[in-house]
Amino acid sequence: MDTNQINHVLVVEDDKEIREGVEIYLRSQGYEVFQAADGVEGLEVIEKEEIHLAIVDVMMPRMDGIQMTIKLREKHDFPVIFLSAKSEEVDKILGLNMGADDYVTKPFTPMELLARVNSQMRRYRKFLEKLGGKDKGVNVHTIGGLEINEDSVEVFVDGEAVKMTPIEYKILLLLMKNPGRVFSAEEIYERVWNERAVNTDTIMVHVRNIREKIEINPKDPKYLKVVWGVGYKIEKQP
Repeated sequence: MDTNQINHVLVVEDDKEIREGVEIYLRSQGYEVFQAADGVEGLEVIEKEEIHLAIVDVMMPRMDGIQMTIKLREKHDFPVIFLSAKSEEVDKILGLNMGADDYVTKPFTPMELLARVNSQMRRYRKFLEKLGGKDKGVNVHTIGGLEINEDSVEVFVDGEAVKMTPIEYKILLLLMKNPGRVFSAEEIYERVWNERAVNTDTIMVHVRNIREKIEINPKDPKYLKVVWGVGYKIEKQP
């Protein structure tokens, strides 16, 4: 895949005005845009077209954004940005826990949404470039039964492959390359997102998702530890 051609955005939103307004703005910025009015239509578009990022409304008829994202995550790892009419943190956390990479709260400005889209697209390009760079020497980090391969962009737990989103992978890689070192949520955000930390709530959610995937008992983690009041670390293993 030519990472210079990654610009296909799917907008899934039951409000026609919002959907078309987002399309007009993204097209003016060089993106190719596909539309869907609900989650069922959204999944149909994903089956037919090569999509590189989806903007998905949470509340929709037939199939909501959360159910749609759960379904698409079974096969696809492109970024998902949720649109939510509610601003409560619980909705944001729920959205991220269901496989979304970011969220925007309505009402939003076109510039705000574009900034999120551009940011996610940059990360996705880098993720795919890494994925394609298999001719390099193997660069593997192993801690106990946890293994991360930078060249193939793969994570293994006790020999079993574990599927990670690009954000989860980058957070885990940062921590595994520095075993025992505690990183604050702000530092993780700035290293992974490559921008100043303004809202670090998402780090807690991503850490919880990573734990669900790599720990036998996420409530009593062996690898990914919280240092209360300070941050997160990957525990060195004997």
